[in-house]
Amino acid sequence: MAVPHIPLHLTGRVLLDDDHEAGELFVRDGRVHLTRHSPQVGAVRRIEGWVVPGLVDVHCHVGLGAAGAVDLDTAAAQARADRDAGVLLVRDAGSPLDTRPLQHRTDLPRVVRAGRHLARPRRYLRDFALELDDVAALPEAVRTQARAGDGWVKVVGDWIDRSSGADADLAPLWPRDVLADAVAAAHAEAARVTVHSFATETVDDLIAAGVDGIEHGTGVTPDQAEELAARAIPVTPTLLQVVRFAAIADQAADRYPVYARRMRAMHARRYEQVRLLHDAGVPLLVGTDAGGTIGHGRIAEECALLVEAGVPAADVVAAASWRARRFLGFGSLGDGASADLVVYPADPREDVGVLRHPTAVVLRGQVVAETAAE
Repeated sequence: MAVPHIPLHLTGRVLLDDDHEAGELFVRDGRVHLTRHSPQVGAVRRIEGWVVPGLVDVHCHVGLGAAGAVDLDTAAAQARADRDAGVLLVRDAGSPLDTRPLQHRTDLPRVVRAGRHLARPRRYLRDFALELDDVAALPEAVRTQARAGDGWVKVVGDWIDRSSGADADLAPLWPRDVLADAVAAAHAEAARVTVHSFATETVDDLIAAGVDGIEHGTGVTPDQAEELAARAIPVTPTLLQVVRFAAIADQAADRYPVYARRMRAMHARRYEQVRLLHDAGVPLLVGTDAGGTIGHGRIAEECALLVEAGVPAADVVAAASWRARRFLGFGSLGDGASADLVVYPADPREDVGVLRHPTAVVLRGQVVAETAAE
């Protein structure tokens, strides 16, 4: 039996998008109403605060653990951790687990699936990706993943090439023409392609191939940033992942000193890199890279790191909320929209630390998490 929705009346400040606010919002039958059309009858729950459209983690991996795929119960726990942190929409950027059963769970965030990562043998993390022996097989593999996912495909663009021994370094996985054919195959299936990229050497090929997003972007140069901005290709900086580069370099230093130096250099300039992208006008998205070795539910930490890097808090909040929802094809808090929203005790655009302390999380019109008043 479905649990009946208790009507909600949210008051204070409702942030709808970059240019629009409201003073109150009503929720009835799981839907948003910006005006009261009829008197409320029966119980109504009132919540006061700063109301923000549900947060979005555009780069995480529901169903992925440190050793590869996890079971569905563990994946559901990952999704709940995101939900309780205010993330009500996830773009799953590659998972070895078929997470479609989670999409039917009304208590979990909405999940937009990208299917499996696509990589080459020994050129990515073990048991994470579909590994293609033949680089020419990428376009067909992209087509398959486009049909299996929800409009996104994740390709690994570069990784350490250990075949070079002590001189091993980051190197592209795919020729430019193959990448272009792969992107065209995805677009023919009405899907978009986002690509893992640490290295500078990969970015020109990604731009030329017409990709729809770049994950990490630690090697993007000023000239490349200008081109990304001109083409409105977004980058997800994933600072929670990049902060780990120094430790990764330490582990690799003895066997792969060239690669270790590059990883340390990218770690050292991680904030400068984010400012470069922001100042060039590259659209920035917010993703934690949770899954694997990074825990879920850390969107507030990622947002805080972006602010620490020099991105204004107002831009970070917008990127983590209504801008990301629009980018993924989901609406904001307009009349009739699903009531997916988060309530905070203060304006997170003034203090991004507020994102760590949601007063209430409302998913599909139900209060699914809340913090008791002190």
